[in-house]
Parts: sequence; structure tokens; C-alpha cells
Amino acid sequence: MQFVELNPTGHFDPWEQEKIDELLHQNIKESLSNRLVFEDESVKLWDLHLLPGERLNFRKHNTNYAWVCTTGGLLITRYGNGKIDMVKLNQGDTEYFENRGKNYVNDLENIGQKPVVINILEYKETKMKSSVQFCN
Repeated sequence: MQFVELNPTGHFDPWEQEKIDELLHQNIKESLSNRLVFEDESVKLWDLHLLPGERLNFRKHNTNYAWVCTTGGLLITRYGNGKIDMVKLNQGDTEYFENRGKNYVNDLENIGQKPVVINILEYKETKMKSSVQFCN
């Protein structure tokens, strides 16, 4: 996995106006993808497929999750703070994020020539015996 910063945090000048409008005026979803595959009391399993040129609109992340890319690909991600990264994923790349309560916002756009498939495992907050535990 390789990241190349295309735009620094705090600078929205190179952003397309439609992306700024979406970020500021649209109802930003809290789901990690458009397709929920499985859910129980502990986890949600999401399936993310992006065809070449396809984009997942801005999403708010406030849970912990892990993902694995099953295809590899080339993506652009725009963050709610203005930063833009180009990301090259290899097949099998994986990462874990701790975003519980952070309301982290980004989008994801496939700028490559092949579909990108990412499986995401979201860890839900669970309550057991009056204490909060996080499933990892």
C-alpha cells in the first residue's frame, strides 16, 4: 500500500465545487460501504466494489474497523479536513483503524482501470455486565 499526498490538510482550493458542496450540505452517511453483507451483535461485514471511475460518497467513520483489499487498485480519497491522497493498493493489503467517536470523514474514488474490491469488518460497541467492551 502506498499513499501520495496530493493536497495538504486545510487547503480546499483545488477541490471541485461539487465535492465541497457535498461535504458541507449533504447528509453524510455513517455506513462504511453501500452493501452490508452480514451483521450480528458484535460486527458488521461490508463489501465495497468500485468500478473504474466509480466513487463512494463521503462517509463518517466513528467505529473501529479493519479491511482487506482483495483486488488491488488505484484510488483517490478526499478527507473532511481538505487533505487528498492517492492510494495504490495491492491485493491482500489490510489495515485496522480506531475511529470510535472521532467522526472521521472521507470519500473513495477508483481512478484505476480495474474494479476494486475491499471487504470491511466493522466492530460494534457491545455491552456486557454493565461495562463496555470492544470486540477486536
